[in-house]
Amino acid sequence: MYNQDYGYIRIKLAELIAERGISKNKLSHRAEMQRSQINQYCNNQVTRLDTAVLARICSTLDCRIEDLLEFIPSESEET
Repeated sequence: MYNQDYGYIRIKLAELIAERGISKNKLSHRAEMQRSQINQYCNNQVTRLDTAVLARICSTLDCRIEDLLEFIPSESEET
C-alpha cells in the first residue's frame, strides 16, 4: 500500500467522523460522495487522493486539511 522508505499519508477520516458525531450516511449525502468511497477513506485504502473530494470533506466537517491527513515518516527517518 505504501513505500516504507518514504513513509505514508494517514487519512484520519474515521476519527473526524467520530469526533463530529456525524454518520457516514450523513457525510455521504452532505459531501456528495458514495458511501463506499467514504469507507475507503476511513480504512486508508485510497491510493490517489482527490483534492476535490478532500475539499468537500473538509468543508462538510468544518476542518482543515491537516486535521484530515497526517504524514507518517518511515522508520529510518525517525531514528
